Amino acid sequence: MNTQIQKRLSWLIALLAVASVMLTLPQTAIADDDDPPGRVARLNYIQGSVSFEPAGEQDWVQAFTNRPITTGDRLWADQGARAELHTGAATIRLSGGTGFSFLNLDDRTVQIELTEGTLDIRVRRLDNDEIFEVDTPNQAFSILRPGRYRIQASQDGNSTYVIVRSGEGEATGGGQTYTLRSGQSGTFSGTDSLYADIYDASDRDDFDSWGDDRDRRYEGSRSARYVSPDVVGYEDLDDYGSWNYDRRYGNVWMPTRVNSGWAPYRQGHWAWISPWGWTWVDDEPWGYAPYHYGRWVSLRGRWGWVPGPREVRPVYAPALVVFIGGGPQYRGGGGFGVNVGWFPLGPREVYVPSYNVSPRYVERVNVSNTTVNTTTITNVYNTQIVNNNVTNITYVNRTAPGGVTAVPQNTFTNAQPVARAVVAVNQQQIAAAPITRRAAVVPTRSSVLGPAAPAANRVARPPAAIVQRTVVAKAPPPPPPVSFEKQQKALEAHPGQPLARREVETLRPARVAAERPQVRQAPPGKPATPNINRPNASRPSGQPALGNSGQPANAPPSNTANKPGSAPDANAPGQRPQPGRNDGQPSSQQQAEQTRQQQQADKAREQQANQQQQQEERARQRQEAQQQADQARKQQEQQQADQARQRQEAQQQADQARKQQDQQQADRARQRQEAQQQSDQARKQQDQQQADRARQRQEAQQQADQARKQQQDQQQADRARQRQADQQRPDRPPNAQAAERQKNQPEAQPKRPLTKEEKAREEQKKREEQQPPQ
Repeated sequence: MNTQIQKRLSWLIALLAVASVMLTLPQTAIADDDDPPGRVARLNYIQGSVSFEPAGEQDWVQAFTNRPITTGDRLWADQGARAELHTGAATIRLSGGTGFSFLNLDDRTVQIELTEGTLDIRVRRLDNDEIFEVDTPNQAFSILRPGRYRIQASQDGNSTYVIVRSGEGEATGGGQTYTLRSGQSGTFSGTDSLYADIYDASDRDDFDSWGDDRDRRYEGSRSARYVSPDVVGYEDLDDYGSWNYDRRYGNVWMPTRVNSGWAPYRQGHWAWISPWGWTWVDDEPWGYAPYHYGRWVSLRGRWGWVPGPREVRPVYAPALVVFIGGGPQYRGGGGFGVNVGWFPLGPREVYVPSYNVSPRYVERVNVSNTTVNTTTITNVYNTQIVNNNVTNITYVNRTAPGGVTAVPQNTFTNAQPVARAVVAVNQQQIAAAPITRRAAVVPTRSSVLGPAAPAANRVARPPAAIVQRTVVAKAPPPPPPVSFEKQQKALEAHPGQPLARREVETLRPARVAAERPQVRQAPPGKPATPNINRPNASRPSGQPALGNSGQPANAPPSNTANKPGSAPDANAPGQRPQPGRNDGQPSSQQQAEQTRQQQQADKAREQQANQQQQQEERARQRQEAQQQADQARKQQEQQQADQARQRQEAQQQADQARKQQDQQQADRARQRQEAQQQSDQARKQQDQQQADRARQRQEAQQQADQARKQQQDQQQADRARQRQADQQRPDRPPNAQAAERQKNQPEAQPKRPLTKEEKAREEQKKREEQQPPQ
């Protein structure tokens, strides 16, 4: 009986353990689901009229450089305009008349919506599990390898033109897939079914040349030797600063084109960007990488930026600062009033996000942006997030000269320029104000739209038909963003803290959450055979013309040989109706005609088969050439990687040697300083001893002089009394009195020779003593 009870208890305990694990796992998953993406895109170049619509909004405003672009954000490059975005591993360029949006942008997906216009895309790195997809109104193009791609969507949305300068991609739509390899271009037409014409890549135009010039601008960047290649915006550091080595912090970049008294996080504005919340947008042309990665430090009166470890892929942060004062819970202690202040984090200091994150995210965003151990990160996470205690932390830049910037709340929330409204605060006020991990200020509509909010919808924007156009997607995109208006009331409950993902989902209508409007999911595709034209053949009628304003033509390709399930041509040999045909036996003339037609049909089929064989042979040759080119490129990339690794190792060895040299110089300097201190100490001791001996001699001399003086005074007093007594005895002769006085006088001490005046006074004194009393 006891054995059965024990068995049942054992099973019960095991079930409880499993249940506890199952209950714990969803909580962890939810915590990780709240983590925001580790990358965004940077709008780093604008030429002409470029408009911007934040995710979930219906208002178009003027676009600004350095604005982080993420899932749901839209861009419109008007006619004649151009724009460029960086994601770290890729560069995306927009030509005039282009409607662009990110359907999804996270750590493993770049999914672009191209409703109309032209994109030039250069992919430098593509992980095995990474998705890079461009969705147009009639197909989804998946980029499969790093390379250079040009994609155009037609004005009517019925065709897409793709050029693969290098790399490889696949077009999906209507249940078919077509592969494009390096050096090929293709026109993909149709909506319900996808037809393809593939041929050699066309010549380049001025948009391609502009992209080449932009790429050359970034090649050979000096800053690439000091930062991770995934740090967005590092290329702009070369023209606006210099790199220096510091033995405490390593490689430090210092801006050179700044005014006296300049400080980081001051030339720009604050914007509200979900899901991160308050985000810094800088005005400087180089002002992206140093404000979303790394740390700042003040060295010898100058500010310098210290990047994170070069070998670690960085995680984007909205602003690496600590906030001070401000907020509804803080009403004026320390002189801050309701102003909002902040200062940059220093090296080895832990960044604690104001948005909802897991412990793993806090570790990633810190170890990729500064040198700090995980134990320190865990302790700070438990202190600030779990226990909500930020009072016992010392920050180096809080007391740095000019490190703290403060502005009125109105400036902060309305995305106004910070530099024009800086409030002066002294060190005493800074020390008295509390520090917080978030700016506890409720965002407004202007916080979302940015500085151009007052001029909303008074800028160039795409036609409504372009905005509402549906695109074909292969990868399922996330639900559309929720508007700020629907979030605003919930945001007021916790000022300055963005809503968690599960909170946002409760604000989304059930129908919208289940499906994504304006996105049509592509059915599973099967490889289809395209129409492959002869090399250097004329472009099919469906291919768009190149150029900034040129778009894919609206008409589908004239050649429909690859059209699935196409019926035989009624006028083809063997299919045309024969005149005079009857139900009886054919005449000899009709038989001869049928035989001739059959021979012509056989000959046509033979020619078609030969052409097909030739096309397959050319395709095979191109494939072999492509494979050889890919192999050569891989070898070249391997050689470049080996050379880069060798350069990196040499650089590391040089850095190590320089560090050792600096350490040796520092040791020698310290030894010299210690020797100098010892010498100074010995000299001080010797001087003290000499001073003591001099003081002792002086005191002894003073004592001897005092004793001698006292003795002389005593002798003079005795002589005076004796003279007075002698003068009072008239019975004694003068000679006797003089002899007695001479006898009583002490033996004279040797004296220095008397001057004439002293001799005269002595003789006068003797004569007076020898005169008899009256």
